[in-house]
Amino acid sequence: MNFSRQITDWYRQNKRELPWRQTSNPYFIWLSEIILQQTRVAQGMDYYLKFVEHYPTVYELADANEQDVLNDWQGLGYYSRARNLHTTAKIIQSKFKGKFPDSYEDILSLKGVGTYTASAIASFAYNLPHAVVDGNVYRVLSRIFDIDLPIDSNEGQKTFNQIANELLDKENPSLHNQAIMEFGALQCTPSTPKCSDCPFQLECIALKNGTITERPIKKGKTKIRNRYFHYFNFNNGKETILQKRNEKDIWQHLFEFPKIEFDIDQNIEEIKNKIESLFLIKPSNYYVNKKHILSHQHIYCTFWEFEQLPDQLDENWEIISLPNFTNYPIPRVIDRYLEDKLKSKQHRLLI
Repeated sequence: MNFSRQITDWYRQNKRELPWRQTSNPYFIWLSEIILQQTRVAQGMDYYLKFVEHYPTVYELADANEQDVLNDWQGLGYYSRARNLHTTAKIIQSKFKGKFPDSYEDILSLKGVGTYTASAIASFAYNLPHAVVDGNVYRVLSRIFDIDLPIDSNEGQKTFNQIANELLDKENPSLHNQAIMEFGALQCTPSTPKCSDCPFQLECIALKNGTITERPIKKGKTKIRNRYFHYFNFNNGKETILQKRNEKDIWQHLFEFPKIEFDIDQNIEEIKNKIESLFLIKPSNYYVNKKHILSHQHIYCTFWEFEQLPDQLDENWEIISLPNFTNYPIPRVIDRYLEDKLKSKQHRLLI
């Protein structure tokens, strides 16, 4: 089996035309790789184009205000990626004098860059012989070779990396890596893979053994943590209140409404009574939002609405004029609530 030739032949006929594939600029490639981490191409496309437009070089990104960067990232999730992006731009500006590093080791040293991302940038920008191993590649290799090692084990990761590098076309690693990733994204998909017209139909051991749906294997799922947020939307028609999330937690450095948090679900009437005694004002409405799913957490949010600001303000609260509200980066869950609030009147009136 000439693996690289077969997969690159498939790629030439089936690849998507994507803007980051039309350049060898390492800065643009790095932007695309960070944006596309845990993000679908369709969702990440507009963000990539936005960042290229707003920050055409690493200098503009390094000199940007972090709040502006987070604002541009808003809605994409996993905000640590945006903070790492900004921090790394500063490192490239200072340590590498604005020139994106051109060795695998230096690329790997950048904040927020792991072995996969370093391999991708090194091969796509500089055609260096480093095989990429992402979720798509794990799936393709585990099926073609019917590998039953867990991809989240040390032994599994070592084995898959070894196989990927053995298969790599050292003369054209960029084309090879793009091909195998695209193959996993379009052909050898997680569910309903297109086995009937797969170029590896005769060679695929998992297809022969009937184990396609069992590959790849993971050791076990991470325990999900449930969190219950009760947000307070104080709005007198002119101003509202926000606070910045500075603790090392989800949504760090983003702004949110003041809130209280619980580890278990609470009785809504008890919460209402507690809020009234806490702020000495009654909420006018409340809105129960759908849960917000993160990789290891499920966030359940209830938004309590007030038509005035409380007399006593916490020292961490900041009064914001409504016209300036959009200048503050907020979590997607609050953005969704505000969108729903505009679309409908699914709020519950408290009498």
